[in-house]
Parts: sequence; structure tokens; C-alpha cells
Amino acid sequence: MNTTITGRHIVLSDFNRQHIEAAFESFLKYKLEITSINVVVSEIKNGVNVEFNMHIAHTNPVVINQGDKDLDTAIDLAIERASKALRRLHDRVVSHGKDSLKDLELVEA
Repeated sequence: MNTTITGRHIVLSDFNRQHIEAAFESFLKYKLEITSINVVVSEIKNGVNVEFNMHIAHTNPVVINQGDKDLDTAIDLAIERASKALRRLHDRVVSHGKDSLKDLELVEA
């Protein structure tokens, strides 16, 4: 998995970089073939914008944009949203082709 963390018009501390890299490790639990993750942290007029661009094999990329006035809050919210998107994608991949509860017959004992 290729990862890049870029700061545009903002200097990222080592703590912020380590926090984002720790999130990359937590994304592996969804067992998706993540080929690359690009994170761009940029300063905007009203605060900070964090963009996660995750490329996953055999599906469309997942792009998360999160803005906030505080850098740490924006990073945390972006990580939360990215995790939620990956969990939903994982659930779709796993449940694809499985029978629904409507299709199952009631088995009498």
C-alpha cells in the first residue's frame, strides 16, 4: 500500500502525521485491497480541509473531504468518515451473493 501525506500551506507536526498513519493501520482490518492512500491537508479561508483519496482494487476510489476550524478535529472527523465508508464497502462486498432473510425457509424442529 502506497501512502502519501501532504500539507498545503500548512506544516504538519510529527504527532499529526503519526495519527494519520495509525489510521492507515486501522483501515487494514476491513480486508480490502487498498492500493494507495493519499492525504492532503490544506489551509482554507475558514480553517483546515482534510482530503482522503483511497484507491481500492476492483472498485471506485473512496474520496473523503472534511473541513473544520481545528486541525485535530478535522483529521479525526475525516478518519471517522473514511472508516465508515470502508466498513460499508466491506459489508457490501461480503454480503454480495448471500441469501437474504426473506429467502430462508423456516426449519421446524
